[in-house]
Amino acid sequence: MDKSKELTATIKLINDKLNFSGTVEGNTPVSIDYTPPLGDNLGYTSLELLLMSLSSCLGSSVLTFLRRMGKTITGFEIRSHGFRKQEHPTGLSLIIMEMDIRADNLSIAEIDKVIQMSEETYCPVWSMVKGNVTIEVKYNITR
Repeated sequence: MDKSKELTATIKLINDKLNFSGTVEGNTPVSIDYTPPLGDNLGYTSLELLLMSLSSCLGSSVLTFLRRMGKTITGFEIRSHGFRKQEHPTGLSLIIMEMDIRADNLSIAEIDKVIQMSEETYCPVWSMVKGNVTIEVKYNITR
């Protein structure tokens, strides 16, 4: 296997419940926990991290392509809403991502194009959850 393509994550148990410290390749650790009574709410849950990972993956690819197209982005935010299944495993069944983009020279067709490119080719997190979770992307463009 090509080592340049390998990611290594490490989690360490912090307490006598489910609080972990997690890091990837020397980056700043994050606190991962679960809700009471199993955990103490001392960090992100695994599904919260997945939601942030998908959001940042989409955001990174969208911003990269818009900037390559010569667009000046003066503000960008994604709010993601994950809806859990009621039966076990209680993973996410629906994710709605709402992007707020501030740019003077951006058209609807251009943002639609870069979202499609992200979904189909450039966002690896999206490709991993696609088929298991319904994903909807909505956006607002302000000038």
